[in-house]
Amino acid sequence: MQTKAPQDKERAYPPPLTYVKVGLLLGFITAVEVGIFYVQALRGAFIPIFLVLSAVKFALVAMFYMRLRFDSRLFSWLFVGGLLLAAAVMVALMALFQVFIRG
Repeated sequence: MQTKAPQDKERAYPPPLTYVKVGLLLGFITAVEVGIFYVQALRGAFIPIFLVLSAVKFALVAMFYMRLRFDSRLFSWLFVGGLLLAAAVMVALMALFQVFIRG
């Protein structure tokens, strides 16, 4: 069994500038979310827009800051499965409590 040298493991992770870029992107997405909240024309589409933006932010944090992008695919599938399950439960609860019915 061959083990990797320490310098190989260090090269597997991105440079610190990548984390700064991801952080700026997360800040930008958050600013977009805040801006969308004040746009009256998008009132009916709040839920889908925020679900998508939240999923993107979750994926970025999980891939880079939790280093799932550089670990086993099993961990990535567990997180994606958890995200999909949570989204399905949230949509089911909103349907159960008739959030989608206007009246």
